[in-house]
Amino acid sequence: MRIDRIDVIRVLNPFKHPFQTSFTKFENRDALLVKVYSEGLIGWGECKAFYGPFYNPEDNGTVFHILKDFIIPGILHQEVESPAAFMEKFAYIKGNRLAKAAVENALWELMVQRTGKSLKTLLGGTQREIKVGVSLGIEKDINVLFKEIEHYLEQGYHRTKIKIHPGRDIEVVKAIRKEFGDIPLTVDANSAYTLKDIDLFRAMDEYHLQYIEQPLGEEDIVDHAELQKAIETPVCLDESIVSYEAAEAAIRLGSCKVINIKSSRCGGVYEGKRIHDLCVAHGIPVWCGGMTELGIGRAQNVSFASLPGFTELAHDVAAANRYFEEDITNPMVDITDRCTIIVPDEENGIRYDVDEKQIDKMEAGHWIFK
Repeated sequence: MRIDRIDVIRVLNPFKHPFQTSFTKFENRDALLVKVYSEGLIGWGECKAFYGPFYNPEDNGTVFHILKDFIIPGILHQEVESPAAFMEKFAYIKGNRLAKAAVENALWELMVQRTGKSLKTLLGGTQREIKVGVSLGIEKDINVLFKEIEHYLEQGYHRTKIKIHPGRDIEVVKAIRKEFGDIPLTVDANSAYTLKDIDLFRAMDEYHLQYIEQPLGEEDIVDHAELQKAIETPVCLDESIVSYEAAEAAIRLGSCKVINIKSSRCGGVYEGKRIHDLCVAHGIPVWCGGMTELGIGRAQNVSFASLPGFTELAHDVAAANRYFEEDITNPMVDITDRCTIIVPDEENGIRYDVDEKQIDKMEAGHWIFK
């Protein structure tokens, strides 16, 4: 694939309801899109970074710097054989995985167009549809949270996840169990705790959660191993799993019993599949995490989650209208009446085409490299 031109487009899409996590409150999805032109074809990628370095060290500013000053000059007017070759070429760039993934994802889309095969087929996906779970932000009023949970249970979502932080944790879990009984329930701490809170997590065993997601710091793989040994509830690692090597170390140390694979956080779909294969080989359940993506990234997540290891647990790949009134694909990613999402492939004819009119409407910046 000869790379002829690359556009980087910043878009702002307001959330229907502000999304509160342990580290910030999001009013808009502030995202960078990468549009790669190659021999008459166009591949789109979506960067999953946020406007600030809250979830991980990268943000839209650092991503733009890496794209403009390193990645784009390194591939513009050159041949790129495949996404794997792209990742190998830029292995010298330490970290900055979200920046790499934004381009890598666009290259996968170019391969889909060049081969006439779906991303599901190119990756070796086996599932016709994927199960959807819902992730709910922190609410000051527990009754507001109850109404949200009830709403999504009525829609049939297969798992309810709530964000927690110190002071808004076990009492919330206790209240949910009292109100809704034994629903599939998980909590996500986004690294808000330390081993000093080990008694809190021991107490959570009573509430039979499917897993506790990323309770400790991103780099605390050893501490997570100590925590996992001390509690019955499975620990699920998220932010800690930034590469194949990190996943391998976590499995070897016994730091978790579940892994959330966010392919972009790992550098792209190619690296995400390597981690998936590793977890399958070691019997570690996996699920596909979301980062409140717009339609391009959300549709790619659906295809990624079709891999054969993603069967046991529901994914954070909800319908787009869960977050947004409008989106940048036509149609918007939606769920079935079984609360699943059908995976696009050659047989079912489902496609999520990029809606450039919507992108123009949301555009907040546009840079052209040619």
